[in-house]
Amino acid sequence: MTAIRSVVLGCGSYLPQKVLTNAELAARIDTSDDWIVQRTGIRQRHIAADDEFTSHLGINAARAALADAGLDAQSIDLILVATSTPDNTFPATAVAVQDGLGIHHGAAFDLQAVCSGFIFALATADNFLRSGAYKRALVIGAETFSRILDWEDRTTCVLFGDGAGAVVLEAQQQSGGNTDRGILTTHLRSDGRHKSKLYVDGGPGSTRTVGHLKMEGREVFKHAVGMITDVIVDAFKATGTTADDLDWFIPHQANKRIIDASAHKLHIAPQKVVLTVDMHGNTSAASIPLALCVAVKDGRVKKGDLVMLEAMGGGFTWGSALVRW
Repeated sequence: MTAIRSVVLGCGSYLPQKVLTNAELAARIDTSDDWIVQRTGIRQRHIAADDEFTSHLGINAARAALADAGLDAQSIDLILVATSTPDNTFPATAVAVQDGLGIHHGAAFDLQAVCSGFIFALATADNFLRSGAYKRALVIGAETFSRILDWEDRTTCVLFGDGAGAVVLEAQQQSGGNTDRGILTTHLRSDGRHKSKLYVDGGPGSTRTVGHLKMEGREVFKHAVGMITDVIVDAFKATGTTADDLDWFIPHQANKRIIDASAHKLHIAPQKVVLTVDMHGNTSAASIPLALCVAVKDGRVKKGDLVMLEAMGGGFTWGSALVRW
């Protein structure tokens, strides 16, 4: 019995040049490096330039992913951009990325699931590729969260940063077992009852404004570990694998305490956890592909490795993807 798998051919990332450290934030607002590091693990974040849009970040990450895969942009027939900070209300940022790459065929659209966006986009692309509708996809997480922060609110502005990450997926015939390369299983969830715990207080359909990010930090933390472990356990059940089988755990990089607690609950060894939250902060939908690319470039993630990806975001949304590299 064989199966079509969405195999990762390459990954790429892009971070804006400007770095904003905790010390620089402490000079502006009532906070400190010790306070931020102790509660979040974050030491710095990147901030997009005024003339740098989400699409620009996405285009740069996509080019890096294509170069890593050794592919020409014209071989791509599907582009998904996961973002909560699009260039415009419409059209989709994905079509700006498509045009920026010189692609004028196939389909391109945005997907909105906040910090879970990359996982949701990965699952969506996987289903399109396995159906035979498309052959090669660019899946991008790109954010300019600095544009929706209240820089006077020390409880939120210290947490987030800007950046983009991308992967190239290709539909390939595989044996149909857990040793296959590619996406083995994905699991997505959402529960709108928790909307008020993490949201932006504006939008064209309500306030006609962009708005600012609002968060009940303790409530988010309280729900995060349980939700994250839920979809990871589902992935283990679907594939007959366990935490011991994992080579790497690459979670959404929001808060080191959440990551540590989740890994502990799932019995994932600390040395298998990829952490980049100290360097990037929370980059929402860009978080996982940024962390993934760091681990690939430094040689940790190698061909054949079993990698668990997971995220939780506003909505609440949460999801997992188990991938054989």
